[in-house]
Amino acid sequence: MARIDPRAVISPKAQLADDVEVGAFAVIGDNVVIGPRCWIGPHAVINGPTSLGADNRVFQFASLGDAPQDKKYKGEPTRLEIGDRNIFREYCTVNRGTVTGNGVTRVGDDNMLLAYTHVGHDCTLGNKIVLSNLVMLGGHVELGDWVIMSGYAGAHQFSKIGAHAFIGNNTAVTRDVPPYVLAAGHPAEPRSINSEGLKRRGFTTEQIRNIKNAYRVLYRSDLKLEDAVEKLQAMAAEHEELRIFVDFIGKATRSLVR
Repeated sequence: MARIDPRAVISPKAQLADDVEVGAFAVIGDNVVIGPRCWIGPHAVINGPTSLGADNRVFQFASLGDAPQDKKYKGEPTRLEIGDRNIFREYCTVNRGTVTGNGVTRVGDDNMLLAYTHVGHDCTLGNKIVLSNLVMLGGHVELGDWVIMSGYAGAHQFSKIGAHAFIGNNTAVTRDVPPYVLAAGHPAEPRSINSEGLKRRGFTTEQIRNIKNAYRVLYRSDLKLEDAVEKLQAMAAEHEELRIFVDFIGKATRSLVR
């Protein structure tokens, strides 16, 4: 059965699954949908339109689904969509989308957003991401699966960070970071591949070697980008793990970290 503290404030226009737990002084606004087995801590605030899937945990003083921090926003009914099994720690903020963007901010499954992190309007987060304390994402940022951003790192608006990338602490991401890449610095620069993370996720020694070779082609061969991409296309035809690396390069919008 639901365990809702009588001191919580819940809109009659909100929809909560029967077993949701809500702590004291939490505020759940209009057009919020909260799925099974979610835990909403004391003093958390969730405004809508926002939907949460199953098994999410929202800690005290987190703010989800409030209006985007965009001067062009005029109160339009944009959305925040959150998947399953995410953790939002203290003072985490995730804003809804804008009508000039996608209209929706999306957070996938199994992500951990630590204290004081911020996810701006129209961002898209994949699955199994870790945002360490005080990570800041500007509007329209896209993060692939398994991305880890260390403390105090930030991503400029419209930046993309590919799957399995690792962003070092205090790093300023101003360009797109390809999958598998470890980047650090002001601005971010490629330093290597995230080999330790790949080992932990079950990539084989051969797959990691192939990714290292692809990294060398892009960043250490002195080839022009179009020539490097042509060579990488041939490599990806033989090694499937390189496909997301090559595809990402073709979709980069802010140019690649160099």
